[in-house]
Amino acid sequence: MKVALVGATGKAGSRVLNELVNRGHQVTGIVRHPENVPKLVGVTAIGTDRSREFLAGAIKGHDAVVSSVRFIELESEVIVAAVKDSGVKRYVVVGGAGSLLHADGTEEIQSFPEPFKPNLLKGTELLELLKKSGALDWTFISPSRLFRPGERTGAFRYGKDHLLIDEEGNSKISFEDFALALVDELEQPKYVRQRFTVGY
Repeated sequence: MKVALVGATGKAGSRVLNELVNRGHQVTGIVRHPENVPKLVGVTAIGTDRSREFLAGAIKGHDAVVSSVRFIELESEVIVAAVKDSGVKRYVVVGGAGSLLHADGTEEIQSFPEPFKPNLLKGTELLELLKKSGALDWTFISPSRLFRPGERTGAFRYGKDHLLIDEEGNSKISFEDFALALVDELEQPKYVRQRFTVGY
């Protein structure tokens, strides 16, 4: 596939880029600093001001678009409108854990320190906006509570709207395994117009 990856140099985005390249896909990395995109076979870098018009033009002509940027750095309305304007239907989001539910019905965001909440709230805002969008074949993938560098094991669980917690009370996923799950979803869609989560 030809994939437009918005935020190709971030912690999660760089792993998604590697996973896509390793599977033979062509990637257009849409970033603010294109010089930071790895010079890999099949990868093109485009610098952007993250405006609706520019993003739509950069995304146009691809088979799918993946966004992996901090929610507070790119307004939900802007990226969703840009994807719609581009004519690309398939849109996959590196989502947040904040809107995942606990067994008692409370949201995970309540467990996070205050400095993290503005970004998580924006992530929830994007998810709600996508749920109202009938024009896109979107998927919102939420990581577990701890989202950190690690190994690509392929040994993780899938969930829907509830936080995945292991027998020891931990909730975590590596960037590498998250990227694996994301590209699997791109190649063989199972959660179109849905949110899902992955964790150990």
